[in-house]
Amino acid sequence: MGESPWGFESLHPHRPEPMQAAPGAFRLPRTMADTVLVHPNRDKPEAKATKAAVILLLLTSAALILIVTVGGWTELQGGQIVAIGYILVYTLMAFYVTRWNRGVLPVAAGLAILFAVVAAVAAPGWFDRDKGGFQDPTLEPSILGLLTLIIVPVQLLLIAFSMRGFQQQWNVEIEVASDQAHRYRRGGDLEGEEPETA
Repeated sequence: MGESPWGFESLHPHRPEPMQAAPGAFRLPRTMADTVLVHPNRDKPEAKATKAAVILLLLTSAALILIVTVGGWTELQGGQIVAIGYILVYTLMAFYVTRWNRGVLPVAAGLAILFAVVAAVAAPGWFDRDKGGFQDPTLEPSILGLLTLIIVPVQLLLIAFSMRGFQQQWNVEIEVASDQAHRYRRGGDLEGEEPETA
């Protein structure tokens, strides 16, 4: 028990003074620097061009398949479900590619291979129907055959650009300090160099 200034014992025990850090001792910073994720491969011009090409090819493929499906609906003999499935999947993939999703690229390439084979086999059949004695579909069989042939090179281009985009590694991300990320977005690099000004 401690003694009070008036000579009586204090009811509270003596509390030692809080310890102070010695001069020069290591102290943890109160706040850590904010960090953000940067995707350096997505900012390259070739990656942006590949992304735009894949989106365009996916939407073009979906549009061509839609035209052929609607124009030759009565003659597809059960192929409507497959065609509608391709249209929906290609449109959905185009949406994911706009969000830099790299995982759908090999799937798009695989589906494009299958549909390129189907289109190459189906195109001569449309031209064979461009004769007398056959029931005409909504569009002229020659037009449907031409559109089906066009689908083949579009699918080949989709395969090539999808594989190119997959090799560009859009998913690579680097954790950097917020000031470095700000400097990088202004045109500098991640090593700390400021962008050159004219």
